[in-house]
Amino acid sequence: MMDMINNIFRNRKVSFPKLSAYGFLENADKYSYHTVLPDSGFLMIIEIMRDGSVKATVIDTETNEPYTLHLTDSPIGSFITGVKIEYEQVLTNIAENCFELDVFKSAQTKAVISYIRETYGDELEFLWTKFPDNAVWRRKDTQKWYGVILTISRRKLGLSSDEAAEIIDLRIEPEQMDGTVDNIKYFPGWHMNKRNWYTIILDGSVRTEEICRRIDKSYQLATKQNRSGTGAKLDKTYKIRGASY
Repeated sequence: MMDMINNIFRNRKVSFPKLSAYGFLENADKYSYHTVLPDSGFLMIIEIMRDGSVKATVIDTETNEPYTLHLTDSPIGSFITGVKIEYEQVLTNIAENCFELDVFKSAQTKAVISYIRETYGDELEFLWTKFPDNAVWRRKDTQKWYGVILTISRRKLGLSSDEAAEIIDLRIEPEQMDGTVDNIKYFPGWHMNKRNWYTIILDGSVRTEEICRRIDKSYQLATKQNRSGTGAKLDKTYKIRGASY
């Protein structure tokens, strides 16, 4: 069931202080947590290693032996299925309470995320289950998006490389678009309304200070009411949930 563990903790980074607050006990090389699965009465032991890797073991308290039937791909019987559900719930709760999202790897992306958090108090919203590497920022007052981060192939921007890139989409006034987009540092808005959004690759090709200045402008533009042709649009591939853009 390593696939389940990998999926639950994918793109997450352990917070050791949060482990201690949750109830994990620190040992020489790992943090350990014991809990009883309420329906089965089995003991579950979760170990978080120093490198952030996770190990989970279920113990049958009657035999004091590891229980593994819930680890099959298709568990048979309501009891085994129940153990699997409890096992997954415990791990999911630990992931949400003791690990932090660590989706984006670019140093510049991290710097931009920190700037927005410190300046506007906004956190990324991950709106698409099928696209966990994509997220948005929106204003608290208007609920309008002012920034979108996506991970795409550089080739999709017209560049001669299949290397993955983290990009940011920002709002712009339509009359400034032609003077901004050069297809070298600034590109037409990827998956967005290309009259009102443009794209920057977060790889250092544009200085972070300049990107932050442009984020401020995008934030200001997100106060305006949508007019015909000025709202954000995402490709129909994406399913929008509760979005005001």
